[in-house]
Amino acid sequence: MDHVLSGTREAASVPAPPLSVGGLFIEALARRDLAALADCLQPDVRLRALLPRGPVELTGREEVAGWFRSLFGGPEGFELADATVGEVGPRLYMRWRVSLTTPGLSGPRRLVEQHVFAASGDRISALDLLCSGFVTPPNTTTYL
Repeated sequence: MDHVLSGTREAASVPAPPLSVGGLFIEALARRDLAALADCLQPDVRLRALLPRGPVELTGREEVAGWFRSLFGGPEGFELADATVGEVGPRLYMRWRVSLTTPGLSGPRRLVEQHVFAASGDRISALDLLCSGFVTPPNTTTYL
């Protein structure tokens, strides 16, 4: 039997994505634990990223984890300044802002913000990422 609310049919229930894998992914990023980050990914995960320099497409857990290592695994000071995990229909939504500082110097050097829509179950199978690029915040000293 169909349920009717105010003269319209109820929307069919769409399963929500597991938010826990998104939380684990961001926690691993915050610790710069790239092995734990890779554990959040399916072996055949697909990453499509739009960066200021152009698009990137990668397939495979090691390739995707290696890409995050190239962004965030260096000697710079690292701080996860802000993060969000949520859902948009059946898609997992994650957002984070990272501050990187030059070793031995105080103050932010570069900021980057990334927004991701992901397909997930127990692990993430696809990531569609939009990146701000690394920027120097206004009113700070640039260390190059």
